[in-house]
Amino acid sequence: PTLAETLAPAETFRPLGLVPTPAAELLRRSVPATVDPGPLPADPGRIMHRPLTHLAVWLRRGDLTARRLAGICLDRISRHDGRLRAIVTATGDLAMDQAARADAERAAGRDRGILHGLPYGAKDLFDTAGIRTTWGATPYADRVPDTDAAVIRRLEEAGAVLVAKTSLGALAYGDQWFGGRTANPWDLEQGSSGSSAGSAAGIAAGLFAFSLGTETYGSIVSPSMRCGTTGLRPTFGRVARTGAMALCWSLDKVGPICRTVEDCVHVLAAIDGADAGDPSSLDLALDFDPTRPLAGRRVGVDRRWFDGPRTAAADRAALAAMQRLAATPTGPELVDIEGPSTEHAGDLLRILEVEAAAAFQHLTLSGEDDQLVWQAPEAWPNTFRAAHFHSAVDLLQSMRMRRTVAERMDAVFADLDAILAPSFAGGLNLMTNFTGHPCLVLRSGFDDRGRPRGV
Repeated sequence: PTLAETLAPAETFRPLGLVPTPAAELLRRSVPATVDPGPLPADPGRIMHRPLTHLAVWLRRGDLTARRLAGICLDRISRHDGRLRAIVTATGDLAMDQAARADAERAAGRDRGILHGLPYGAKDLFDTAGIRTTWGATPYADRVPDTDAAVIRRLEEAGAVLVAKTSLGALAYGDQWFGGRTANPWDLEQGSSGSSAGSAAGIAAGLFAFSLGTETYGSIVSPSMRCGTTGLRPTFGRVARTGAMALCWSLDKVGPICRTVEDCVHVLAAIDGADAGDPSSLDLALDFDPTRPLAGRRVGVDRRWFDGPRTAAADRAALAAMQRLAATPTGPELVDIEGPSTEHAGDLLRILEVEAAAAFQHLTLSGEDDQLVWQAPEAWPNTFRAAHFHSAVDLLQSMRMRRTVAERMDAVFADLDAILAPSFAGGLNLMTNFTGHPCLVLRSGFDDRGRPRGV
């Protein structure tokens, strides 16, 4: 039978030990921007390279209107995207309508919160009613949904302004889509990595105030590291995926890509929570207070991750910064750990390959996979075909290994609040994507070619 890509299997993955927060105990507390960003810059480019918390203050003070801000973004997209290829569809008419509504509401005394009037880009796998949502893939280049994804609805309720649907590697893999390869704004000869390619590149290039990405296995972490942005991959299940392209039902996560950690928290507060359309989604408490002292928090570090032949100076600088912070009276405790064993962790990829092949089986059986622009041996078409030869027994063994890896990570975190590591150190990116743990990546510096590095 022909099944919709979004139809999830009967089995629902849940991170080890994670339980929903009872509605009566839910706490969603996001501290509003209180820092004075100073006067509004005259240069539109400088405006768009400031955090969304600064933009929100200028909007609330009346220094800036939502319509002007949306216009700046659309102009920058028009002028710069020819080189970046980060935008699939600029949503100019919708953006100006939403911005006009935001300005009118603010003039009438209605404030929807910190995102009210702020322009954003959404990865082009989130459904937008009446606006094409292409999944970056040629077979879906003219696909126009009838309804909005849950996160798009929630951002509209928060008063945010959608200015663009951003590029992704076809079917959420890599940075090559039917419009070309999305470039890294720091080095236009280099791809921005994927699959949230345009969401990260657009933030780095100042095309919008914040963006939405997704991650199955590195798709927020990798382009954020490449483009020097701050990306948050939330706990699996925290953000409902209703109306988003399904690649792997037990792995896909939705998260923000922004300029700062605080920016990411404000966006997460607007989009998180369960939805009936996503059986994996959960209501979980969110408690954020940037003034809370770090004393008593424990941060784990495996120093081998900062000492290897591929370790960059920026990675070592990040560790040194954490050591200085730990030496202060209000700082966290730095704990030496031994990173979890990666033995057999590679077997987990079988789960990803089989789920993705099942979601897009019709492309394989119909031969439409030949239309995907990336046809290398490691690209989706060959991965999908090969996945048909994995046995059910092998898949179940991989799922059992997944529980083993989850138990390893649970043991590591038993006495820790966080782990600091270079973005791809110690197999953590692989393991934590399969265990459902969150990950925050932020720029730690630059390499010897002036390109960003991240932890």
